[in-house]
Amino acid sequence: MPAQDPAFSAAEYARRIALTRAEMLKRGLDALYVQDPSNMAWLTGYDGWSFYVHQGVLVLHDSDPIWWGRRMDAEGAKRTCWIGDDRLRSYNDDFVQAIDRHPMQDLAALLRELGLGRSSIGVELDNYYYSARAHLTLIHELPEAELHDATALVNWLRAVKSDEELTFMRRAARISEAMQDVALEMIEPGLPKNKLSAELFATAIRGLKDETGEEIWGDYAAIVPMLPSGPDSAAPHLTWDGRPFRKDEPTFFELSGCYRRYHAPFCRTVYLGTPPQAMADAAKAVAEGIEAGLDAGRAGARASDLARGLYSALHRAGLHKDGRCGYAVGLSYPPDWGERTISLRLNDDTPLAPGMTFHFMPAIWTENWGLEITETIVITDDGPAQCLCDRPRELFVKT
Repeated sequence: MPAQDPAFSAAEYARRIALTRAEMLKRGLDALYVQDPSNMAWLTGYDGWSFYVHQGVLVLHDSDPIWWGRRMDAEGAKRTCWIGDDRLRSYNDDFVQAIDRHPMQDLAALLRELGLGRSSIGVELDNYYYSARAHLTLIHELPEAELHDATALVNWLRAVKSDEELTFMRRAARISEAMQDVALEMIEPGLPKNKLSAELFATAIRGLKDETGEEIWGDYAAIVPMLPSGPDSAAPHLTWDGRPFRKDEPTFFELSGCYRRYHAPFCRTVYLGTPPQAMADAAKAVAEGIEAGLDAGRAGARASDLARGLYSALHRAGLHKDGRCGYAVGLSYPPDWGERTISLRLNDDTPLAPGMTFHFMPAIWTENWGLEITETIVITDDGPAQCLCDRPRELFVKT
């Protein structure tokens, strides 16, 4: 039977399926196979740590989607998907990590059974979860079908968030704030990094109560907390170890709360001691740049306008930054909380629409230190972009 507690309303899922079918029709696709777990969840509600094996959702024009995956995981599909049990199909464990066979042989048999053996089928070619061998197996098993690259077809449909989705992201933002509060309160010279990291995880999963008293429980984030210190903070993607925090060093905390797979990434930097003037000046310029970017991030503007607003402020302060300063975020599974669509950079002219959400990330990394002050933002109907989190936008100092 369908999930007893679906994440979203029936109308919300119907909206998503309708959008997907319209895009499929535009591209001439008879069926769409998505293996990205974020897209699977967005379309059906499926939520399970099973993306290390082959699984996916088939979207058809004339009937409900079909969830397909490992047999033991079909039980999870029964408990999380809105679709009926008759729309669940599975393969046995003989296919799992086998050398002489592949799960895509089973998927191909299902496609033939559905009369799609000679059809136009979209697949997510550039995706963490869709392997080269998977694609070659489908080509071999479906020689009369046409396989088309439908990478990010669903991802782009997810760009504009519904009110229901924004509610989840605001809840995730409350957890993000709580995590940063813990980081600022606990960090001190001599404290082992793993001890603080443990408290960050506990805070993220424990969750909190919102302003109405409703319990907001914490889900696991798609990326673990990153907290490099000192010279290591010049490297953006380091996590933690057992070494202690030290005086006269900065540490940035890049993290996100997560609620029902929705994220609100949020970064702040703490300096233990008296920060060098260059870092203090950079923090001030970043804060000014964020304000400029938020003002430029209005409905009808372009993603590049938001980046241009930030870079203008940074360049006036003598700081050079180009490339990407943000990306679309929302629903996600490991290894990334980004949606892999819109980038906030000078050469991305995607029009901004109300309900789009981004991790606005004007980080500064030098040869000797790094500074991260970031916000998850939402494009509004009227006026500048809004931040989902609410904490001072500054370099925090503990002496």
